[in-house]
Amino acid sequence: MVSKTDDIPASVPDCNPLDLGSEAANGTQNEKGTSNTLKDSCACEHKGDTVMMNGSKNHQQTEDADAQQNGNSEDSNEQEVIVIQDTGFTVKIQAPGTEPFDLQVSPQEMVQEIHQVLMDREDTCHRTCFSLQLDGNVLDNFAELKSIEGLQEGSVLKVVEEPYTVREARIHVRHIRDLLKSLDPSDAYNGVDCNSLSFLSVFTDGDLGDSGKRKKKGNELEQIDCTPPEHILPGSKEHPLAPLQPQNKDWKPMQCLKVLTMSGWNPPPGNRKMHGDLMYLYIVTAEERHVSITASTRGFYLNQSTSYTFNPKPANPSFLSHSLVELLSQISPAFKKNFTALQKKRVQRHPFERIATPFQVYSWTAPQVDHAMDCVRAEDAYTSRLGYEEHIPGQTRDWNEELQTTRELPRKNLPERLLRERAIFKVHSDFAAAATRGAMAVIDGNVMAINPGEETRMQMFIWNNIFFSLGFDVRDHYRELGGDAAAHAAPTNDLNGVRAYGAVDVEGLYTLGTVVVDYRGYRVTAQSIIPGILEREQEQSVIYGSIDFGKTVVSHDKYLELLDKTSRPLKVQKHNVLNEKNETVELCSSVECKGIIGNDGRHYILDLLRTFPPDLNFLPVDGVELPVECHRQGFPRPHRHRLACLRQELIEAFVEHRYLLFMKMAALQLMQQKASRDTKTDVAITEGSEMASGNMDLAQTVNTDNCPPISTDAGTTDSANKTEDKNSSPTSNGILDTTTAAQNRARKSPLEGKELEDSIPGLAQAKELAETLVSEDGTGIDPKSREVVLNACKAVGSISNTSFDIRFNPDIFSPGVRFPEDGTDDIQKQKQLLKDGAAFLLSCQIPSLVKDCLDHSALPMDGATLTEALHQRGINVRYLGTVLDFIDKTPSKAQLEHVYRIGISELITRCTKHIFKTYLQGVELSALSAAVSHFLNCFLSSFPDAVAHLPPDELVSRRKSRKRRNRVPGSGDNTAWASLTPSELWKNIISEAQSYYHFIIDCESVDQVVEKYGLQKITLLREISIKTGIQILIKEYNFDSRHKPAFTEEDILNIFPVVKHVNPKASDAFHFFQSGQAKVQQGFLKEGSELINEALNLFNNVYGAMHVEICACLRLLARLNYIMGDHGEALSNQQKAVLMSERVLGIEHPNTIQEYMHLALYCFANGQLSTALKLLYRARYLMLLVSGEDHPEMALLDSNIGLVLHGVMEYDLSLRFLENALTINTKYHGSRSLKVALSHHLVARVYESKAEFRSALQHEKEGYTIYKNQMGEVHEKTKESSEYLKYLTQQAVALQRTMNEIYKNGSNASILPVKFTAPSMASVLEQLNIINGIIFIPLSQKDLENLKAEVQRRQQLQELGKTEENIEDTPLELEDKIPID
Repeated sequence: MVSKTDDIPASVPDCNPLDLGSEAANGTQNEKGTSNTLKDSCACEHKGDTVMMNGSKNHQQTEDADAQQNGNSEDSNEQEVIVIQDTGFTVKIQAPGTEPFDLQVSPQEMVQEIHQVLMDREDTCHRTCFSLQLDGNVLDNFAELKSIEGLQEGSVLKVVEEPYTVREARIHVRHIRDLLKSLDPSDAYNGVDCNSLSFLSVFTDGDLGDSGKRKKKGNELEQIDCTPPEHILPGSKEHPLAPLQPQNKDWKPMQCLKVLTMSGWNPPPGNRKMHGDLMYLYIVTAEERHVSITASTRGFYLNQSTSYTFNPKPANPSFLSHSLVELLSQISPAFKKNFTALQKKRVQRHPFERIATPFQVYSWTAPQVDHAMDCVRAEDAYTSRLGYEEHIPGQTRDWNEELQTTRELPRKNLPERLLRERAIFKVHSDFAAAATRGAMAVIDGNVMAINPGEETRMQMFIWNNIFFSLGFDVRDHYRELGGDAAAHAAPTNDLNGVRAYGAVDVEGLYTLGTVVVDYRGYRVTAQSIIPGILEREQEQSVIYGSIDFGKTVVSHDKYLELLDKTSRPLKVQKHNVLNEKNETVELCSSVECKGIIGNDGRHYILDLLRTFPPDLNFLPVDGVELPVECHRQGFPRPHRHRLACLRQELIEAFVEHRYLLFMKMAALQLMQQKASRDTKTDVAITEGSEMASGNMDLAQTVNTDNCPPISTDAGTTDSANKTEDKNSSPTSNGILDTTTAAQNRARKSPLEGKELEDSIPGLAQAKELAETLVSEDGTGIDPKSREVVLNACKAVGSISNTSFDIRFNPDIFSPGVRFPEDGTDDIQKQKQLLKDGAAFLLSCQIPSLVKDCLDHSALPMDGATLTEALHQRGINVRYLGTVLDFIDKTPSKAQLEHVYRIGISELITRCTKHIFKTYLQGVELSALSAAVSHFLNCFLSSFPDAVAHLPPDELVSRRKSRKRRNRVPGSGDNTAWASLTPSELWKNIISEAQSYYHFIIDCESVDQVVEKYGLQKITLLREISIKTGIQILIKEYNFDSRHKPAFTEEDILNIFPVVKHVNPKASDAFHFFQSGQAKVQQGFLKEGSELINEALNLFNNVYGAMHVEICACLRLLARLNYIMGDHGEALSNQQKAVLMSERVLGIEHPNTIQEYMHLALYCFANGQLSTALKLLYRARYLMLLVSGEDHPEMALLDSNIGLVLHGVMEYDLSLRFLENALTINTKYHGSRSLKVALSHHLVARVYESKAEFRSALQHEKEGYTIYKNQMGEVHEKTKESSEYLKYLTQQAVALQRTMNEIYKNGSNASILPVKFTAPSMASVLEQLNIINGIIFIPLSQKDLENLKAEVQRRQQLQELGKTEENIEDTPLELEDKIPID
């Protein structure tokens, strides 16, 4: 039996997703009953979630063709989940030359999918041109199996060879080439066709699939070699680069052919066409035989042509074969042998190693790969082949039409939404790939401009129905906003706007497909084209907004109606502005946002760069005073451009914060009213009235220690969301549909909401009041309560007087925008809100980030994860200097050293990137590798006088005459780059840090910086390469040599684009995932894992098999499998998570490192000790490369390694790692932390095994003291520790007695045996689970009840502030959040 999922080729020739889409849509609603359960089940109560599915384990789908199939092919470990219930059946496949075999299919799938399976199966993979016949009738490729008469369980399908056409012959040659290249990693190194690297199988020796049955079990310990390589031992100073990409023995290419290429005799002349010749191939076999082959309608045969003479007659013998593989197997024994071996290996690989990723991932290191001849690659490079145009009628794709049509698909029930989201995601990933390829072609000078007469910086391009523009200030458009700097920032702001409007997803409002590409120092914006926009002048087209930053403004009723729907979720306030005739114009967006109705009648909005309000901290405005907190930290500061705006996450957090203040205000006033009724407490009254009068300064007065946003209890969240869903009342504000970041935060502090309620007695009443107000639209409420709400609204700056509703006016402080006189109060209010927002970022968000880093709920490991942590809290990266200064002034700075170091490295590499950008613009293509290596030498090498190698003279002199030709933008003096020196570059970096980040770096060279901040040059190299797209040769670089530079031009292999685009989300799947997480955290593991399995299916359905969110899903599932005792399943899911993380995020991404650690734990639990160690060593190596040894996560990693080594009785090695973990834990958690106590205990256990009882006692005493002080005498931990101390003391005494006995009586002493215990695997595993935060739950009902009681008890304890943060104290700490971009 064959599993569908293992057998899809990595590149399925793909049909137009839209056609397939409609086919699948018909199939999705075939059985009325089931689709109804679906509708009910998705009223977000998830009632029907169990009905929906009949598989439970996850399934990988590949490419669009496969995604359409809701098939039911099963393999031993892989069931597929089906959205509509149906049962699969088995058919027999009979192919020429092979034994008939059974294939499991489902009524839902199309005939085409059986084709795909056959083209990937080991024994039939060489066939592409065939039809399937049932009882002599040819089956239609696009028919669903259930619609075929007579097809049933046990039917025999015959594979019948069909005559070739030119198209079929090309497909055949391409497919054979793909099979020959299937193990070759060069596509992954070159970053093409969505291939990417994965090295997991090197460390697991292939697949972990059989849950370790083939592996050595734990009892054969002797054979395990546990010695780690020298460079990953604690304290090692060398950081080699080569181990980053270990040699994969599968990649040693097995040469089947030397050359396979199109012959120069193509295309066949007319007379040969009439003999059926389609094309000619030229082949050199491994045995050096040169042959010429004709592809004809009947198949492939040898002809008599040579390189110089054309003789198309068949050779003798001609070996006519229907498949090229059969032909080659007859003429070349080496081909036959190697091809068979290659296919065996190909089929054994895990599908996740070969499936294409949705977006291209680039590797910043690569080995020297031989460049082989490849006809298909050569042909692709010179034809505008994007996706699979030759399979799509009509050649180029109309991207705009595809992007907009997918948005218009229906979305009433779950199957419809899945179909729509899948179509949107597929088109987006295709568009991103096409746009990237186009942007590179533009910068490389391969695309003709549409305005070729203008200066190069001003040129615009159209290629493959995509519009490209360069990030320069053309025609002084941005002159008042900061010129080129503004033009460079605008595309990313615009992209954020497109992302925001896309997420709100209002029917009838359209945005452009937008991709921003940074390549070779240029920024290119790629956009889909509005139909008809190129024929008209912009002035005529724009019917809403302004084309000159607010001098002339127009509006349009339909746009106002559409944009009004986005105003609540995006917190944009409707406002009036004056146009050039001083008439009032109403807008519901910023003035730059333009509305254009395309020739297709759709309402498009573009130029969304000011979707979010301006950031006053970086926008000095004359006569505007910022709040005290801002002044105290030296704001407002000048910035490069005037487009700095607040992030959406900040707006959400700010509004949430204000909502709490609103509740508190109302509560205080209610208490006050109650008090005045009881005429008792005067205190409350004065306090309350001060509050009400303090009005606008409220943000400062209400206890700011509650500043980090706190989630109120579920009640309000639900009510707010319900009203949001029904759109019932215009007064409610959906502030609680907050971003993931806020949910994450809410999830982190389930207790804070409760505390809040206890601390303010009136809060509960206030909530009731607010809810009644929301529900009754402010009518039947007594005037007193209404007054309470009015006061609270005023105090928090709400735009409505009857309910809480905060929105921003994005046009405030925009130069050139004028507001009508009558709205002055409103404008003042808005200005105040902006000031409060700016102050909130500084006084709440930055401290809350630092607090999260202190208690390790935020754990950045490299620049990217630090940036993500900033963004989740709404802090822009331009605040990096401020964040670093804040950390520097924090009393517990030592415990934040890792964050500080990562921050400094991020700041330096970002400054370097800014400089590198302008540096590269002056370099012409022929000198690119020399220039990049020179720049890296100046940046990282200790060699003081790095000199650039100019390209050799014979190239230079010829160039002079061509000077006048139109070259790539910005080309000036082409050798200016060569004069850069290390000291000059570092001067520039220091001044860039000062001017952009307002941060002072007091150093003059790379060595001083490394010394002062404890950085690693290899880490800096990784960061700068990833940020700029450089790919370097993987070898050892000697950065510290003072005699020769570290890099030569041969070391620079490639320069890749850095691409930013929108990531469409799978909303239903995400809701399932979140409710699953919530269930798990409440202790309902079974229900939780069902929901998460459900989410996994939906994710697979929308994204295909590869995606970061699927990765998070698999990790959580694996953890649940493990907790519930299913180790084999945990291993299988976690293996997928690791492979996916390597492929989608990168082989050394911090997330991948954590996945490796989880996998090692499950391997250990499955008795695969050597594999567990290899994985942990790999994780430690990556961790050293990415962030160095001094990081809190390293303590966890070292504890894991130490425990496993202890288990295999490598005591001395184990101590090195455990003692290192103890040092790091003490540094980052404080010497009285429970983590440190646990570290002491682990070290003590190893000393006990070594029979060094004195050291063991010493460590255990330390641990005991911590437990006693933190937990009290009676706590079980303290008791356990004191028991262990007694035991150690007895052992020590027994040993001493025995020694004395020996001294006294010599050799004839009667020796009592001393117990030297090798630790049992079970005890090691138990400790491993504790340090990794996993508590086992035997799943009997009674135990579950006890556990819940225990969880509640701990929560109460925590509220009283007794316990300290510690992994052991949060039993179900499933810390996985889905990353948000």
